[in-house]
Amino acid sequence: MGALSGWLSLGQLVTWGSVFYTFALLAHPIELELGLSRAESSFAFSLALLGEGLLAFFVGRWIDAGYERRVMTLGAGWVGLGLLAHSQVHSLFAFYAVWAWLGLGLSATLYTPAFAVVTRRFPGEFRRGIIMMTFLGGLASTVFIPLSSWLIDTWGWRQALVVLGLLQLGVCVPLHAWLLRGARRTARSTRAHTESAPVSVRVFLKQSPFWLLSLFMILMMMVTSALPVHLVNLLREAGLPPAWVLAIPASIGVIQVVGRGLLFVFERHLDVHTANRWIPVLIPLGLCALVFGGVSAVPALVFVLLYGLGNGLNTIVKGTAFAQYVSRDHVGQLNGLLGVPIALARAAAPWALGLLWSPEGGYAVGLRWVLLCGLLSVVALWLAQAKALRLIKVR
Repeated sequence: MGALSGWLSLGQLVTWGSVFYTFALLAHPIELELGLSRAESSFAFSLALLGEGLLAFFVGRWIDAGYERRVMTLGAGWVGLGLLAHSQVHSLFAFYAVWAWLGLGLSATLYTPAFAVVTRRFPGEFRRGIIMMTFLGGLASTVFIPLSSWLIDTWGWRQALVVLGLLQLGVCVPLHAWLLRGARRTARSTRAHTESAPVSVRVFLKQSPFWLLSLFMILMMMVTSALPVHLVNLLREAGLPPAWVLAIPASIGVIQVVGRGLLFVFERHLDVHTANRWIPVLIPLGLCALVFGGVSAVPALVFVLLYGLGNGLNTIVKGTAFAQYVSRDHVGQLNGLLGVPIALARAAAPWALGLLWSPEGGYAVGLRWVLLCGLLSVVALWLAQAKALRLIKVR
């Protein structure tokens, strides 16, 4: 388990870093060269999120059926070719087309499919494997923001994309092709050898834990997508020194990895359901520091500590919740069903928080709405967990 999770995390590091975190660095030079507005360039990323969501269910279904090697290898190649094509973009239409293409590739390469792979291969220890995988993946911004920035400054954005595309093709494609051999086939491929047909995913859609967990994930995604885009402006408007304005957001990634490390060390001494129940609470607690303490040095430090720990650990909760409380055998499809709703939440939340900003009140109203979403998300998780554990006892 350790070897597979460790090598998979390398693929996560490269893909998150070369695509997801590099976009912000590409936006400005591409706007200058193609004559785009900030709204026009930002829409490309929304297209990528939508593309990722549209294909998520089918990717999950293929992985559940045992085609993980084919899916993640082709996905990595798809992303690599997309990055190479991006280096040749000369129009707004081509810019949008290439990011829609990249979004489809991300659906087969990021955490959701990788988590499904680990869950299938290690049904008894998938949670620990997922924690291990997020260590290196959590450092993607730490590694690739300076690396991509250096490539762009040194060779220009087009040549930087060529390097990133070749990195994807040269590292992730052979990594997944080698690592994911020998996947166990299920569903149609094994039906002839079993006495009964496999349980359909539709069975679990009739149970409340699926819908409550879906609400938890969508609302929490809105919270964690809305904040990062506006955090620098929020801190700047609060009058914090420039060094603080940069250091506070930058430290979140490191705190996330530290939190995952602590969970990995102490998890065997914790009740998993208790941990799942209280980890997401850290995020609204951090928001309470800003809402009720005001945006100043001390509340900002409390926020970044609680939010960083909560966001890092919450990745584990979201990645394992369906397997623990709905079905391990259908985890790819169950997560895939949320692809489009989560993509819409990720795209809409930053825009909505911007709409709630005002010159007089700043982000005060928006932060209260974000806090409310966080609290409702936690309540949905608690209800889902209680109902699922009750169903398990009945069985």
